[in-house]
Amino acid sequence: MKKVLFLCTGNSARSQMAEGLMKTLGGSEWEVHSGGIFPSYVHPLAIRAMEEIGIDISGQTSKSTDQFLDEKFDYIITLCDHAAMACPNFPGQGRRINWPFEDPAGAIGTIEERLAVFRRVRDEIKAKIEEFLKSETS
Repeated sequence: MKKVLFLCTGNSARSQMAEGLMKTLGGSEWEVHSGGIFPSYVHPLAIRAMEEIGIDISGQTSKSTDQFLDEKFDYIITLCDHAAMACPNFPGQGRRINWPFEDPAGAIGTIEERLAVFRRVRDEIKAKIEEFLKSETS
């Protein structure tokens, strides 16, 4: 089993969606976690955007990167440049990857306009994870 940690600044949207997507798409071959530099809460629009594609992340919680410092991961994937720069060192770790995505939590406008940004970022993360999983099996 391979182990992956998704990191972003607040662990409220991008990394939460990535965690839910990877658990679904990667199946039992992957142990999946997410964390944030400044953890907060799981954004309600992230939950809603994921529900639309049949993935329930409402039970996930926002976690600090600190709780993972002593764990070993095959991959540490940062989902924003801030997390890539501020990410703590994970001694003896495997491959570090940065996939910078727009922070949908920063979107402005009506709920529907903001939800559209969450959907787009969700779909971008999903495509990147699918590409990553294909490269892992080839």
